[in-house]
Amino acid sequence: MKYLTLLLALLCFDSVADQSIVFGVHSKTAPLEWRNNGVDQGFNIELMDRIGQLTNRRIIVRRKSFQELVADIHNPDSDIDVIAVVSPVNLGRQLSQSDPIYATHAKAYTLHGKGYINDWQDLIGKRVAIKKGAFVDVYLSGYPQEFERVDVDLYETGFQLMTQGKVDVVLAESFVARRLLPLYPGIRSGSDALIYGAFNFVANNQRNALMIEINDALRQLKLSGEYDALVNKWFGTGREKVDLTSTQKRTFALAIVISIISAIGMIFTGFVSISLRQQKRALKAELAQRLDIQRQLVSLSKQFQSVLDGIPNGVTIYSQDLQKLWSNDNNIELLSSADFHYEDGRAFNLDSVVTQVINQQTSQIEEMAHGQQFWQLQVHPITNDQVVILLEETTEAHQLRQANDEASRLASLGELSAGIAHEINNPTGLIVHSISQLQQVIADCQPAFDSYQKQNPFWLITGLAPEQALDEAYHSCNTIEEGAQRISRIVSDLKRYALPTISSEQTLVSLNEVVNVSLRLTANQIKTFQVSIQLSQPEAMVYGDAQQLQQVLINLIQNACHACEAGKGNLVIETRTKDQQAILSVTDNGCGMSRSTLARVTEPFFTTRRTVGGSGLGLSVCSRIIKAHKGELLMTSKLKQGTCIKVCLPLATKENN
Repeated sequence: MKYLTLLLALLCFDSVADQSIVFGVHSKTAPLEWRNNGVDQGFNIELMDRIGQLTNRRIIVRRKSFQELVADIHNPDSDIDVIAVVSPVNLGRQLSQSDPIYATHAKAYTLHGKGYINDWQDLIGKRVAIKKGAFVDVYLSGYPQEFERVDVDLYETGFQLMTQGKVDVVLAESFVARRLLPLYPGIRSGSDALIYGAFNFVANNQRNALMIEINDALRQLKLSGEYDALVNKWFGTGREKVDLTSTQKRTFALAIVISIISAIGMIFTGFVSISLRQQKRALKAELAQRLDIQRQLVSLSKQFQSVLDGIPNGVTIYSQDLQKLWSNDNNIELLSSADFHYEDGRAFNLDSVVTQVINQQTSQIEEMAHGQQFWQLQVHPITNDQVVILLEETTEAHQLRQANDEASRLASLGELSAGIAHEINNPTGLIVHSISQLQQVIADCQPAFDSYQKQNPFWLITGLAPEQALDEAYHSCNTIEEGAQRISRIVSDLKRYALPTISSEQTLVSLNEVVNVSLRLTANQIKTFQVSIQLSQPEAMVYGDAQQLQQVLINLIQNACHACEAGKGNLVIETRTKDQQAILSVTDNGCGMSRSTLARVTEPFFTTRRTVGGSGLGLSVCSRIIKAHKGELLMTSKLKQGTCIKVCLPLATKENN
């Protein structure tokens, strides 16, 4: 049973083999035999498929190299039945061969610049690449070869050898050469057609019967027009019927005529081209110069625009009819604002100013105001009908001038206070001296008063009994002496506060004494507030300038008083030591400060009391003084809850003496 099954399989295999044609192909590019996305197609393959349909045979495409196919077709036992090759038109192959399928030719291909190959004589002595087994090889087998033959496996190999300088000429079939030339730009067609040939289906002589069937089918396709349709599909032309020799002669003659016309045209074109190149170079140079100038102008314009846009001052150009020609748009709205006026209060009119400057061709520089801001306005003529207007904010400079004037007044007031204090000290000294003498007089007159009281029991002094009157006199003297001494202390403190800082030398200062002196100088301001004093024991000692520290504390006390309502304010002034630091703090329960106000409170001229005379210099000066003492000013505040300001200074030690 097993052998029977095997015999049936072999019979079936032989039956299938008899009903198929193995078509050997080697080309991989259009239009003859090629592969696209793994599918075999092309003129030869499609033509063979149609022949297979007519002969009721299945076509099997098998790809091998050209040399392998040539060897197979000469081997009767090969698995290849048919291949498509080119045969010279005047020579036949020693194989079973079909009718011509498609005409082609071969020509010489050389490197650019090499001489033209007119005929076979021009190949004498040259190294010529010949594809082994190709129709050029078949053609040359019957002719003497007076050149050095170099056998190659593929036309592409010949092209590669030529680019390497190892061969001079490649004799190649035109279809293949057209595919290879784009890959080798240094190679060109160096002759007319040297060999004419035609594509044929070729099989081993043992398969003559098969070739007869193929020829019958091929003739049916030519008669039915299907062959022409395939040719038109793959080559874009009809069935080949022209005589290649006569066509070559006509083509050659036409080529000569065209060459002559082309030569004349080339000469004329050369003259025109030279002239055009010269004009092109001149125009190109001029264009490059203009583009370079344009780039420079654009770059300069951008830089100028960037500079003008970046400055904070307003810059605007107006025409005589008040048309805005250009502006960097900084504060330009002020020129049309009704609140923009001269510093002396006069109204500003842009039209009249522009007209006056253009008519007189003279510049105007004015100081202007807008709300709480101050500006300098400059109007300059730049042409007979245009002006440039510059706006610069001078608010800070104006405030600095005011602060300087105020500082001058304060300095004058300090000098005046020192003079007044000196003048007050003189009568105060007389009062103290006189009261002391009056107390001694009363004490010395006491026995006389007692003796006279005995003689006149009803004697009265200022309407009072003598003993009561003397007690009142003693009390009045003590009160006067105490008041005079208090005046003397206040005047002494005021003199020290008003004195300018002359020396930078620091002395040992008690923070408790700074508090006591500051309280005496601000006694009139804090009398309506509840003041709590907490002084450290032992005293917190620092190195510094007592007058400047007093100035800081007086300013903090005054600010605390301003923040509190009279009769409701509570002030806590404390000195203490912590971590080698002496701390002086002033705490109030006043209105407090917002976070934004707290961040700017030490900036010069920043104040929330501008409308009531605040200069914004107090805490700025305090911060500077504390920094000069190598300390820091710490502030915490909450709206409607109060503020605490701490002055932290290095504690006096032997090391920092």
